[in-house]
Amino acid sequence: MTALATRPVAIDELQRAWRAVQAGQFRSHHAHPDRRRSRLTQAAAITWCPAEPVLPVIGCIGQAGASTMALALATAAGSARVVECCSATCSGLGTAATAELGHTATGWRLGRRDHVEILRAAGVHLSLTEVPVPEDPVGAEPIVTVLDVGWDLGQVLATPGWIEQQVTAAEHLVLVTTATLPGLRRLEVAATLLRPQRCLAVVGGAGRRWRPPLIAAGPSIRALADCGHLIAVATEKALVRDGITAAPLPPALLRAATGVLRRSGITPVDASLQKGPIR
Repeated sequence: MTALATRPVAIDELQRAWRAVQAGQFRSHHAHPDRRRSRLTQAAAITWCPAEPVLPVIGCIGQAGASTMALALATAAGSARVVECCSATCSGLGTAATAELGHTATGWRLGRRDHVEILRAAGVHLSLTEVPVPEDPVGAEPIVTVLDVGWDLGQVLATPGWIEQQVTAAEHLVLVTTATLPGLRRLEVAATLLRPQRCLAVVGGAGRRWRPPLIAAGPSIRALADCGHLIAVATEKALVRDGITAAPLPPALLRAATGVLRRSGITPVDASLQKGPIR
């Protein structure tokens, strides 16, 4: 092993290096704490107050189908819109629009699918503080704006801003998870944090007679089941395989979305969607 040559280091040189470290000059990937606090304070001051009601949709676990349910809710509501808050790299609605209407000056990409307006990110967002406030509706005022949150719930609650404000202030929230033990455990945590009395839980991959297993049925899941706010939805194989396309959403999914809307106090546009059991 070859010894490395060293040289004496003066005290003033060490002091300059230490001051540079304290100032964050060697942190190439992390913002200085003071600058980060400043950005969070600025984000907390940004509010969004739309005229229509807002229904946030939160995925409890990855690939649960939160974006699909958000689109189904807007479709069942009729004249509605979906605002997808995640980065463009995580979009689940990239192929949902049947007409692309261009970009906005603030960084949204606007599309339309029948009577549903779709806003999704035009670029990459590294944090919730970078998500701009949604644009005003292009056409008539929607019945509801479905907010496809698209971020981990812990990040949302820990990052002050307009998304966190909508989630914490919403009268009703839709939690989407899977009929697996990890999915139900995540649902239990999310419903506990957000208070189960204002949550509507959609459990994907569950049959008509499905009941949550005792091993995963914590107090919040039991509260959801007792008040009829635990809604099972069977797996749609085409959606799992292809994702959301321009094709119509399955009737069973729209019936489930109609049930969610009714429970949240929003009247669906098409009563025919209510035919058949709401699981």
